[in-house]
Amino acid sequence: MRNLKWPKHSILAIAVIVTWIKTVIVYETSFDMDIENAMQMLILIINPLSFLLFFYGLSLFLKSPKAQNRYIVGGSILLAFILYGNVTFYRFYNDFVTLPVLFQTSNFGELGTSAAAIISWMDILYFVDVFIILIALKFLPKVQNYKPVRKDARKAYFVMAAAVLFLNLGLAETERPQLLTRAFDRELLVKNIGTYNYHLYDIYVQSKSSAQRALADGSELVEVNNYVRANQAEPNVQMFGKYEGRNVIAVSLESLQNFVINNEMNGEEITPFLNSLTQDKDTYYFNNFYHQTGLGKTSDSEFIFENSLFGLGRGAVFFTHGENTYNSFAESLGENGYYTNVMHANSKSFWNRDMIYKSFNIDNFYDVESYDVNDGNSVNWGLKDIPFFEQSTKLMKDMPQPFYSRLISLTNHYPFYLDPEDMMINEFDSSSGTLNRYFQTVRYLDESVKEFFDDLKEQGLYENSIIVMYGDHYGISENHNKAMAQYLGKDEITAYDSALLQSVPLFIHIPGSNDGQVMEEVSGQIDLRPTLLHLLGIDTSKDMQLGADLFSEEHEDFVVFRDGRFITDKVVYAGEVCYDRETGEEIDIVNCQPYIERATKELGYSDQIINGDLLRFYDAETGNLTVDEK
Repeated sequence: MRNLKWPKHSILAIAVIVTWIKTVIVYETSFDMDIENAMQMLILIINPLSFLLFFYGLSLFLKSPKAQNRYIVGGSILLAFILYGNVTFYRFYNDFVTLPVLFQTSNFGELGTSAAAIISWMDILYFVDVFIILIALKFLPKVQNYKPVRKDARKAYFVMAAAVLFLNLGLAETERPQLLTRAFDRELLVKNIGTYNYHLYDIYVQSKSSAQRALADGSELVEVNNYVRANQAEPNVQMFGKYEGRNVIAVSLESLQNFVINNEMNGEEITPFLNSLTQDKDTYYFNNFYHQTGLGKTSDSEFIFENSLFGLGRGAVFFTHGENTYNSFAESLGENGYYTNVMHANSKSFWNRDMIYKSFNIDNFYDVESYDVNDGNSVNWGLKDIPFFEQSTKLMKDMPQPFYSRLISLTNHYPFYLDPEDMMINEFDSSSGTLNRYFQTVRYLDESVKEFFDDLKEQGLYENSIIVMYGDHYGISENHNKAMAQYLGKDEITAYDSALLQSVPLFIHIPGSNDGQVMEEVSGQIDLRPTLLHLLGIDTSKDMQLGADLFSEEHEDFVVFRDGRFITDKVVYAGEVCYDRETGEEIDIVNCQPYIERATKELGYSDQIINGDLLRFYDAETGNLTVDEK
């Protein structure tokens, strides 16, 4: 062994090769990326290589073998943690980490059992390349009479790395033109340019976003304002102001998807009380309503509800733009004499709520300190929903009226654990423990809502209120498609099926209205703000919002997801494929093209407003631009 002539940079070659192989294996085993043809597979295989050649190649600038080896080992450890971080994040969110998410450190301590459920001792294998490099350093013979790398050799090496990069980008652009304009579609980016290059691009986009606010001025709102005015839906004359002065009680139903409503599991009703509301004479039940959240999940649903704007595609607005100027739902109600508040038995700093609620002009936040929370009434993430609703109604009893309270439930949260005494139905019997337990926590959530209605009646708050309840985001991610297919009796869950599974229930319950019905409109969370304000008789014609009144005759059957997918009454666009809405069969992309352009435009306008903090240049009372502060 000692007589062999090993190349002096064999450790560099070993590091590049083993990390490359490991990364490709991780792509195949840990991420559910849809590969449609041989070209996409080729791109997936080569896309880590250019970055690894550059990254490990930087060791060639170091003057001693010891320094080079230390850099390669340290670099391999860093890359292993980056890749593993994406794997664990993907298990939970079915998405890839962005730079803003990495700075949401105040949330990490609250994850508890959710984090423990996605980590396994087998995960040590994600660091196998580090161990191989260390073993190679131990057993390969030391290089004698070392000489620094010549400049021409170094240049040739990086020319080769650049050639691989341009090959990757060329193939990716051929396969998916204008790839880098779709920063919100992280799976598409990772599939084409790789995890490591994606993170570099993410840093660039984040830097661009930060500069956008500093350079913004009110003129950027002109085009957005023209679009908003051109697409406004006039209020329904019969519904506008019909319930003026009522309290508004909005309930965010954690992780509740629509597929459980009016459905059974092993012969048992999953949501008996919510099922009854779908036929209730005082309830409007929207069965074609969709969440539009991104990485911010619950916080995104809050943001959308309050502002009728989309969350960001790369992180949680609550963190990245918590001090922006907004014209929120709460602010509009506050200007009309309402006492506004949010009720959530969690830490006030979680999701940066204590900061952004001030930007929303919310009068009060009843956080965990406002509740009696102990081991006996808590599970998983905190206070159980039944005691949470019971204690919340007691707090509402003392509020000045009219009031607006938004309540955020908690128990039906991943990983969906319950105490035995709260289990009202048995588990499902699929290969996914997550889905199996989900039905039990959904059943508990349903029971908690039933008791909440009783609590409101007991406190004398029921009759003079509008009770709005909506699912905040999906509960079962695409990581559990096999089990979902089993429950739904399908052979597989396609991109078309997955899009439709993003439907969440919306109930607008108005005691004494006597004109409730099932509403078929294709709609989303972005429509809630104008709908509710119009019911209360509050004009929104000058508001900078992208949603439309659900009761308006001009409301369009069109809902855009944060990742660029969309659904209409005719088509579904998902996985870059256009499907017939009724049959689920793939149809010519030309049927979706006008909507693709519109979806991209709406997402872009929303991002523009948030990233530039453009509402600081807008007077919501007059609908005019204000003087540029600069």
